[in-house]
Amino acid sequence: MITIYTDGACSGNPGIGGWGVVILKNNKEDTFLNGGNHNTTNNRMELTAAIEALKYFKDKQTITLITDSKYVKNGIQSWVQNWKKNGWKTVAKKPVKNKELWIELDQLISMHTISWEWVKGHAGNIHNEKADYLARRYIEEA
Repeated sequence: MITIYTDGACSGNPGIGGWGVVILKNNKEDTFLNGGNHNTTNNRMELTAAIEALKYFKDKQTITLITDSKYVKNGIQSWVQNWKKNGWKTVAKKPVKNKELWIELDQLISMHTISWEWVKGHAGNIHNEKADYLARRYIEEA
């Protein structure tokens, strides 16, 4: 069983952004990933964190992915199916923002068995706080 915590952050929106990932594997050392972009948005970094976390695994895994982004959780669990049916248009018939990232995330989740969970950000969850730290560290070092 693998548990992943993801987070994205942005200084300015758009602005310099970072993403962080904490991967917890039973009886193995924790894995930390992070990166970012100099001209991005918070939502793009939240999506990128989930994408990079899943790209880390080459073989099919059973994963609990925990995010503090309702945008990511609701998007992948509820909205993406309708967007695909509607030619990547929203209910308001507007183009889906971050379409290329949603497509990539949708492809990656088909490779794994994933349970999605939401956790309140900045509420003391140690692993969520570490993912946030990793995302912000990229921004500070950029």
